[in-house]
Amino acid sequence: MGKEHYDVFVIGTGTAGKGVAKDCAAAGMKVAIADNREYGGTCPNRGCDPKKVLVGATEIIQLAHNLKGKGIVEVPKINWADLQKFKLNFTDAIPAATEKDLEKAGIEMYHQSPKFIDENTLSVEGKTVTADKIVIATGMHPMELKISGREHLLKSEDFLELETLPDEIIFVGAGYIGMEFAHIAARCGSKVTIVERGNRPLNPFDEDIVSHLTKASESLGINFIFNAEVTDVELLQKNYRVSFQKNGNTETIKAKAVFNTAGRVPSIEALELENGNVAFEKKGISVNEFLQSTTNKNVYACGDVSASGSLPLTPVSSQESRVVSTNILKKNILKMDFPPVPSVVFTLPQIASIGLTEDQARKEGFDFKVEYKSVPKWFNAKRINDDTYAYKTIVDKKRNLILGAHITGANAGEMINLFVLAMCGKLQPDDLKQMIFAYPTWGNDIKGMV
Repeated sequence: MGKEHYDVFVIGTGTAGKGVAKDCAAAGMKVAIADNREYGGTCPNRGCDPKKVLVGATEIIQLAHNLKGKGIVEVPKINWADLQKFKLNFTDAIPAATEKDLEKAGIEMYHQSPKFIDENTLSVEGKTVTADKIVIATGMHPMELKISGREHLLKSEDFLELETLPDEIIFVGAGYIGMEFAHIAARCGSKVTIVERGNRPLNPFDEDIVSHLTKASESLGINFIFNAEVTDVELLQKNYRVSFQKNGNTETIKAKAVFNTAGRVPSIEALELENGNVAFEKKGISVNEFLQSTTNKNVYACGDVSASGSLPLTPVSSQESRVVSTNILKKNILKMDFPPVPSVVFTLPQIASIGLTEDQARKEGFDFKVEYKSVPKWFNAKRINDDTYAYKTIVDKKRNLILGAHITGANAGEMINLFVLAMCGKLQPDDLKQMIFAYPTWGNDIKGMV
């Protein structure tokens, strides 16, 4: 029996892979797609979307807590089981809907992770297939911690599927996933501890702005153990004991559940990339400016698995998908040009960031001015009695353009989008100040931040 041949074979059904497959199929190409998990990728199934549904309920808790005694009589309680049922309204239909969408587009589907046999040949579901172009869009997965007892560690997707919420939880790692889940769990009644090897949470974000979130997290009851290296997880009769090294000493803590939130790595282990002459690095598939493999011209990579230099975020995956589709269809005419990309941590308060931090601006040699203030007395924070509201903006003195903006506050995630517009449009601070925004809105506050 002959090999099945495709014009394009896509590995991964998330935002990036699905986009490329549909674009190429719409152009008349013979396309196949494969995934070893439920179709639709991480974001809608086990990432951004279900997480934000859980966060939404805790926003009610936080607002009621802020205003208790100021018109609000008592803080409501969350029924975790009911909240999880509500979340299913957003996740349950995704895999089947994704497959239906791909089938309608005429795309052949496989339900296994392919392996490279050579530069144009894959083995999948016991079949050997060839393709003119192969697109890797497999995303990322939790990084395995090489410690004793790691089999006892739960992952982020396990948290999103918990039928009951443990009353004591330990998160190993204070990145955005650990911080977001810690805030959800703490507001839902769990006693939460975060063990972090660094000296603060959210290392990529501005240190001053993060300090406000750290203080707010501690006020919520979250216990931080910094500069600690976890070495062992042991199952006891009813709890798990976590051992860690701190200041040269071994210490232990106990909880009903322990989650690995130490970070994510590219999902490439199962692909046998060496057989396909596909180079890779720590951050993913090595690509050129066209998002084409640096070693195999028949392979492209997009989304979180691509070492393109941008952030592993869903909107970036969409952008990279469009670049790859265009370059397959029109033979490398579109280079990946990254606009300023915002990043949001959906804790309460939120942290939002775009552009350079103060340290990055200094290292890159800019002559800049910094405005950094804590402003809980500004109207929008004061009206909800929220004492955490701060910002830092970095402006290039020579060009009078915004280099970076960093906010922590109840609505930071929406406010940062206005800074996206300002930076992409190369608006100067005076341009923003002269605009008339609706008042009193959070967006109007950005005029006072530059």
